Amino acid sequence: MTLQILNGARVWLCDAEGPRLSTGRDATDIIGDAYGADVAVIALPASRLADEVFDLSTRLAGEFVQKFVNYGVPLAIVGDVSAHLAASTALRDFARESNRGRHLWFVEDLDALAARL
Repeated sequence: MTLQILNGARVWLCDAEGPRLSTGRDATDIIGDAYGADVAVIALPASRLADEVFDLSTRLAGEFVQKFVNYGVPLAIVGDVSAHLAASTALRDFARESNRGRHLWFVEDLDALAARL
């Protein structure tokens, strides 16, 4: 994990390599790693999320994202999630609504994240 400045904002970039993430515990581990770094957002590569997270019926996405909301740390899922979006109307709606808010964003790349900041 590294700290990077994007468009003047401090962003905690999670490594692209590593275990697949899916639980609330995984989320709190990431938040704990960034604790004290005074970040504006945590950027997590979409490839790090277990496929089950993208199936909203498992409720894993809600549990995972809720930890970030509870701790007041915005989360950006960075990368191509188009296959998951194409497979689920509910996920498309969730992503669209999330992108309108302040807590969770789905972005294609770091340039798109920088533009949001």
